[in-house]
Amino acid sequence: MTDLGTYLIGTILIVLLPGPNSLYVLSVAARRGVRSGYAGAAGVWTGDAVLMTLSAGGVASMLQGNPLLFGIVKFLGAGYLGWLALNMLRGAWAMWRARRSPVEEAVSEQPAVAGERPYRRALVISLLNPKAILFFVAFFVQFVDPHYGTPALSFLVLGAIAQVASATYLSILIVCGDRLAGAFRRRRRVSAAATSSIAAIFLAFAVKLSLASGG
Repeated sequence: MTDLGTYLIGTILIVLLPGPNSLYVLSVAARRGVRSGYAGAAGVWTGDAVLMTLSAGGVASMLQGNPLLFGIVKFLGAGYLGWLALNMLRGAWAMWRARRSPVEEAVSEQPAVAGERPYRRALVISLLNPKAILFFVAFFVQFVDPHYGTPALSFLVLGAIAQVASATYLSILIVCGDRLAGAFRRRRRVSAAATSSIAAIFLAFAVKLSLASGG
């Protein structure tokens, strides 16, 4: 590896940047608690590991050089984020309609999270983000010594560092989300507004991804 200090600083800053992965983990922890939050986080870590492996194997370069393939993955990712946003808006509307109902009745009327699988959703969000794949290959290769005999080991160490940083950050988000959960259950207007705001951000991510280029 080369310039490990720069890599550490860059990784921390990148992990701290808001994105659909971290936002989803925060929202699911706030809505469903610590266990579901970590299930979503596990999906993010799995997706990141897959993207790192693909980047190390050169798949990201192939994606970057094939505009048609990039476009397919791009619009699949944007469509999935948009679908998640619409489901969140449905849930927010249900919470708003139940804002004057007893807490037990309001909780039983929430349809959006009944069949939600945080691990699978977070994994799909991670994998359907071509810009993340391109970023991984552009970032990792800068810190691998081209003269080293076993570059796979370098990628493994760099990937482990990135995962530790991600685990630390997502754990903080999960704790914060769990603390918000009680307030959301007691104040359904706040919960509906927060869910609507997250849905709007997801829609913005979907639009940004659909407009992204492969270069």
